[in-house]
Amino acid sequence: MKPMFLKFMIFISYVILVESTCNITTDQDLLNKAFSSVTGFNSSWFTSRDLNCTSPNILTSIDLSSRNLSGSVSWKFLKNMSHLQSIDFSNNSIEGHVPSWFWSIPTLVEINLSKNMLVGTIGFRMGSYFGQFSSMQTLNLSQNRFTNLANLSIFPKLTTLDLSHNKLKILPPGLNMLKNLQHLDISKCNISGNVDAISNLHSLRYLDVSINHMNGKFPSDFPSLSNLKFLNISINNFTGHLTSAIIQEFGPSAFIRAGKFNITRVPHSLPFPPHKRRHKSRHKHLALALSVSSIILFMALFVYILCIYNKNRKLTKKNKWEIPKPAQVVSSNLEISGPFSFQTEAGTSWVADIVEPASAPVVMFEKPLMNYLTFQDLLAATSHFGRESLLAEGRRGPVYRAVLPGELHVVIKVLESVREVDCDEMKVIFADISNLKHRNLLPIYGYCIAGNEKLVLYEFMFNGNLHQWLHELPSGETNVEDWSSDTWEHINEIETAPHISSPDKMEWLTRHRIAVSIARGLAYLHHGCSKSIVHGHLVTSNILLSDDLQPKITDFGLGQDGVSGSREADVYDFGRVLIELLTGQLSSEENVNEVRRLVKQGLGVNVLDSRLRLGSESLSEMVECLRVGYLCTAEVSWKRPTMQQVLGLLKNVHHA
Repeated sequence: MKPMFLKFMIFISYVILVESTCNITTDQDLLNKAFSSVTGFNSSWFTSRDLNCTSPNILTSIDLSSRNLSGSVSWKFLKNMSHLQSIDFSNNSIEGHVPSWFWSIPTLVEINLSKNMLVGTIGFRMGSYFGQFSSMQTLNLSQNRFTNLANLSIFPKLTTLDLSHNKLKILPPGLNMLKNLQHLDISKCNISGNVDAISNLHSLRYLDVSINHMNGKFPSDFPSLSNLKFLNISINNFTGHLTSAIIQEFGPSAFIRAGKFNITRVPHSLPFPPHKRRHKSRHKHLALALSVSSIILFMALFVYILCIYNKNRKLTKKNKWEIPKPAQVVSSNLEISGPFSFQTEAGTSWVADIVEPASAPVVMFEKPLMNYLTFQDLLAATSHFGRESLLAEGRRGPVYRAVLPGELHVVIKVLESVREVDCDEMKVIFADISNLKHRNLLPIYGYCIAGNEKLVLYEFMFNGNLHQWLHELPSGETNVEDWSSDTWEHINEIETAPHISSPDKMEWLTRHRIAVSIARGLAYLHHGCSKSIVHGHLVTSNILLSDDLQPKITDFGLGQDGVSGSREADVYDFGRVLIELLTGQLSSEENVNEVRRLVKQGLGVNVLDSRLRLGSESLSEMVECLRVGYLCTAEVSWKRPTMQQVLGLLKNVHHA
């Protein structure tokens, strides 16, 4: 009897062991299949600390944030991970449709898909999945392209909900049922309608409904203000009543252009006695006269700035990428006070939450003698950060052009992605970047910290960027008033512009020199600094061109976007840039895959840019460069060469 029992126990143990082993393989296998179409995904991460396993055979958490991933996830394979509780795919370039059933996975309690390009319906319809309620507690879908909403009442356990920077247009239905919700951010979602649906969310501690088209009465249509630790209702169409105590509690920036309000100020002293009322009336008339005078003076100053602006525009030297020249600083004694709110072409806004603009200094690294400048001078130099000075709305934030004293042409970039970074920490980051000296890196001139906003100053490059040089028409043939393309960031929607055949573009050696110089600059970041620096977003629009067409890499080392990437991902991006430089075509995934296919078949010559002068010797050199691009864009990251190796390969193609 005992031998039989012993055999039975051994058999059961064997079955359990096999099943456990299969679970490990199954979870890893499913994840591998889910990301089979995603560029930049590395299967070796399965056994690293990036994937958290609470036991040897169960995968409960997937953290793939900031991995420079792009492409579409096959969501169906995640459905069979029976113990999956947490997913973080944030800060990548994942695109495609998120299926409705995904939100019904019963084990999931935390999802972060923020900063991607995802579409689809948020949530699932009641009854479509057996009346099931989700166990979700934290849901961050910010900065995507979601437009559809199911009833959010299927998330009764939700405590954190961030839907900001989407295109929702309406308030999420069922929002009033989320009684446990503590953090709600629906800012920048183009939402219209009344806000009263959130009035009974008494657990809220954080509420941001800013930059929408919402209406309603404040504070009656809102949750109790006594529980809130953070509130922002700015840039909406609300009405109601504000007190100076409420403004002081949440800060003036919480109510900028929020609508029409009656404001009650708490008196600091007793009312004027009867014998002083006459003096009070006189003071009112005097204040009114001063206000009218100030308005007239400000308008006159504005007209004067506008005249200077038009004059400077006419004097701007003619060059290949000429654009309107913004107003030069004419005075730093403007009688204005903050907080300041600025709206861009796309309707988004940013706020410099400071009262005195002269209290925020501009720290200059390259021009130390100009350290007397302040945020007030930047206001004047950009016509109050007006749209006429706006160059683009880049990946990190809006980008402006200005002319500072001494005819110093600069680009001012607002770094939206580092608003929450401590000011002292950002000062150290700015100082570290200023110490990176290389002919193929664009140095920062300086920076300005205005409230939570961090602004960085660069030298303005009149020849524009590599994307423009390859694809766009010169200033003589384009409308310089319509600067709709993004000067600093790659815009996927741009179709290939009509090709031009300037002498520079037709010279193969010019393009080879540009390629070598870009590789040299990126190799310096990877291998030449005391600590390796990952760029994280190397595209042709982030490579600026000097007067002699010397490329200068920009947008590196500035904080949260891209710093968690890898050098292998940078090499892949360089490969895409190299392919774009050689083919003259935008480096979409489809184009890169097609070039790789033809190079592998020995037909790389078929995709070379037809504008190039194709001599027999240069032809072989160009094909050899395409092979370097092929190596850089290998699907498996460990097969890609280092940037030092890439630089050596490119230099060997042509010995100058």
